[in-house]
Amino acid sequence: MPPHGPVSSTSVFKPDILKGQVVFATGAGTGINRGVVQTFMNHGCNAFIIGRRENVITEAAAALSKETGSQCVGMSADVRKPETLERAVAECIKRFGRIDHVILGAAGNFLQLLEGISVNAFRNVVDIDLNGSYATFKATIEHVLKSQGTYIAISATLHYTGLPLQGPASAAKAGVDALSRVIAVEYGPRGVRSNVIAPGPIAGTVGMEKLGRRVDGDERDPESIVPTQRYGDVRDIGNAALFLASAAGSFVNGTEIVVDGGSWHTSAAGLGGLYPDVVKLDPAMFRGDSKL
Repeated sequence: MPPHGPVSSTSVFKPDILKGQVVFATGAGTGINRGVVQTFMNHGCNAFIIGRRENVITEAAAALSKETGSQCVGMSADVRKPETLERAVAECIKRFGRIDHVILGAAGNFLQLLEGISVNAFRNVVDIDLNGSYATFKATIEHVLKSQGTYIAISATLHYTGLPLQGPASAAKAGVDALSRVIAVEYGPRGVRSNVIAPGPIAGTVGMEKLGRRVDGDERDPESIVPTQRYGDVRDIGNAALFLASAAGSFVNGTEIVVDGGSWHTSAAGLGGLYPDVVKLDPAMFRGDSKL
């Protein structure tokens, strides 16, 4: 039987399910985070998106507005610099007057064995993924409390097992998951929900371009390792995020939703033909990837 493909959110959810609401999203110029924002906007939500590259984020905002009919504003900001986040939040409130949903999506990653990772490179990944998530939370919580809104962190399944070549991101994403649970517990009584989406391999994203390449000598079809026999699509993540942000997810709080076709369950098996040889590789072969 052929695998089931992704479906559009508009074929499942009401078109106005987020009408009048506003999403604030980090790292949303491309990839998964942009796709989540587009899904929200397709259902009546306006958006304020930030990213480090000004040209990318402003072009994405213009395209999203045109594609969805909702309003999207883009602004250059760096989650490692809280003052830029504060300016972005102030501008979002000036433009839209509220923040209902926050997508904690900014991330950095590369392939490398631990011995080949500098302390600075490790710190930068943690600064972007974990510290950046906290800084974004800190900058937005005042407004999310007013709207009794939601936080959705885009995490990963890397840290569910000891996955080689993914030390910094594994440590950072484990922290993101823990942070989300604390937000859920501390702010749940005040009407705020916080959850995590852990995507698996999503086709056409920068993450897959960086991390999905084959190791020399591995001739297997990479999609065959995914139980659903296909890679994910950004629409799969958008649909999950829309559920969490909507009233349908009102009793979902402090948890992680894995959207990976079941692939984390087979990741160890998928590596089986390469382990332990993969951890004996020369770190120099990944050197170009780890300059962050």
